[in-house]
Amino acid sequence: MTLVPNGISVGVNWGTMATHQLPSNKVVKMLRDNGIDKLKLFEYNEEIMTALTGTDIEVMVGIPNNMLKEMSEDPQNAVSWVYNNVSGYCYDGGVNIKYVAVGNEPFLQTYNGTYLRYTLPALKNIQQALDKSGVKCQYKATVPFNADIYNSPESNPVPSAAGFPDMEVIVGEVGWPTDGDKNANIQNAKRFNQGLIKHALSGTGTPARKGNIEVYLFSLMDENAKSIEPGGFERHWGIFEFDGKPKYQLDLTGLEVDKGLTPVEDVKYQLKRWCVFNPQATYLDELPESISYACSLSDCTALGYGSSCNHLTAEGNASYAFNMYYQVNNQHLWDCDFSGLAIVTDENPSQEGCQFPVMIAYGNSSMLHHSGPLDFLLRIIGGFIVLFSFLI
Repeated sequence: MTLVPNGISVGVNWGTMATHQLPSNKVVKMLRDNGIDKLKLFEYNEEIMTALTGTDIEVMVGIPNNMLKEMSEDPQNAVSWVYNNVSGYCYDGGVNIKYVAVGNEPFLQTYNGTYLRYTLPALKNIQQALDKSGVKCQYKATVPFNADIYNSPESNPVPSAAGFPDMEVIVGEVGWPTDGDKNANIQNAKRFNQGLIKHALSGTGTPARKGNIEVYLFSLMDENAKSIEPGGFERHWGIFEFDGKPKYQLDLTGLEVDKGLTPVEDVKYQLKRWCVFNPQATYLDELPESISYACSLSDCTALGYGSSCNHLTAEGNASYAFNMYYQVNNQHLWDCDFSGLAIVTDENPSQEGCQFPVMIAYGNSSMLHHSGPLDFLLRIIGGFIVLFSFLI
């Protein structure tokens, strides 16, 4: 474990909104290799919990917003959830669960009050179920808030303005993305995250809250199936790439040691081949529709304005879109045709600053294909943005 002089450490958020996911046991080993001993999960995942069994990693496990209603309406639902997902791991050599997060930013203004009536009753039922679980472990239930719940007046714009200056505050999500926006890049992300870690582990606190700050970085790895409603950057928050490679040097001790992160080991990839625009294609009438289709069912956020691949030529945009679709669909030959507009190559088409990835050999593309209608519409809109870039 990475040791810090005052004994505190920084945690990470491990999201799983990705079409292809690394084996949980490999990721957990990477966490331990890097001395990461605090972990936040957005929902219960049996494979991840199994991989965490026997480790000393402190875990916060979440209950998704779509479960708040059932947790609030019947205390027995909360009892069953706690029994199946929490208390069963309380034994010597089990999982070190410390928190249960009830919902995820349920009071976010964009939800228009959908979860207001369910959150507090769900929190009470979950805490009661935890208290009565009959095991020796001690758990705390909490509700992750977004900063907009403070709604503080300009005269006193700090959390204590809400009237609870002594309430313990945990910073559950904080970070900087590396792509998908003109301000999202590796340089800014490293500067922000390293400065954050240094301050959080210094014990200085904030002007309103002196002392240690419990912080969870957002996030562990990129997630290529997240909603892009807030922006393309949503898929690029990771301090690690989708395949477990570190994006940049980051000293998790806060001591500014010139030390790199340890990657996930023994990662299996699909074959080193890519799908690109066919330079011999002559019938191009279907090209705009093909690019739009490929982007709507994959991840073209790197092509957005100011993003890492925004400088590609028209042919490069098409190649990037075709390759992302091809990789997400596990390199099936029939997924690199597009009516003769695309062709498979074993020559890496990546350019300086713009990587054409080869997908890891785990998982499948069902998450993107079965997303909600809003996400699907947003990806189509993203596809037309790419199309517009192509046409001009």
